Amino acid sequence: MQTDVVRIGTRGSALALAQAAEARARLMAAHGLPEEAFEIVVIRTSGDRIQDRPLSAVGGKGLFTREIEEALLDGHIDLAVHSSKDMPTILPEGLEISAFLEREDVRDVFIGRSVGRLEDLPQGARLGTSSLRRQALALRLRPDLQVGMFRGNVQTRLKKLEDGVAEGTLLALAGLRRLRLEHVASEILDPAIFPPALGQGAICIESRVGDRRVRPLVEAIHHGESGAALACERAFLAVLDGSCRTPIAGLARVEEGRIAFYGMILTPDGRQAHEITGEGGVEEAARIGAEAGRRIREKAGSGFFRTWE
Repeated sequence: MQTDVVRIGTRGSALALAQAAEARARLMAAHGLPEEAFEIVVIRTSGDRIQDRPLSAVGGKGLFTREIEEALLDGHIDLAVHSSKDMPTILPEGLEISAFLEREDVRDVFIGRSVGRLEDLPQGARLGTSSLRRQALALRLRPDLQVGMFRGNVQTRLKKLEDGVAEGTLLALAGLRRLRLEHVASEILDPAIFPPALGQGAICIESRVGDRRVRPLVEAIHHGESGAALACERAFLAVLDGSCRTPIAGLARVEEGRIAFYGMILTPDGRQAHEITGEGGVEEAARIGAEAGRRIREKAGSGFFRTWE
């Protein structure tokens, strides 16, 4: 076994550090290595620096991965730990997603300042979120709401809510659980009504293609069912050329060797939406997702996409 320290690259938020620590713990357990065998290297990304504008206005998802991927390509780190929903569908040449950890709960939660449920917000209340998907889904249920930008890490958003910047906000339950903050959730939202982001709840590991040292390390902690679900979801997203300008939701579930996929595309105001399903064997995960993407594009028509691109 390689004795040199393995450098794990990550963003510096409390959630990102918790995810990196989870990956490290799984690697330690799988290979019988001490904590000192791994070094967590914090890398500040463009997405962390830019807090005053929506991501869609400054470059989209890659803002949370670009500097980390540069460090990986340059050899400054050996592997990177990311939130799967932050990952672009096209990776830099020479890099690959080499493992997915077992997926956490995929659901979103509503956190209210004075009410316990999204539907109980006062007429015209302000809802804070930086996600176009969450905005569109919330407006689909409550078109009267005033949705405002809510950037920052989990703690920053909770502080904004406490300060009265908004009457409510929406976050991922998985992130709250990893931070031991699930108690702040007022309402856990039903994914049948409020479907998650593609990749939500899943941690992925990115590494250099052909890295003989890292590949056997991370293969030992790869979760096959989560990997199949994410392959399906990412294929759906790739066909739709999904970015932070695109309100897209969906979820793949794996059970007894079969995969069932549900996807949705919306306009940012939530007034128009199209849904799609697909199913098959787990070995067909990527094909099922890609086919669902093609079918929903045909179903919606090119005019639908022009309304929000």
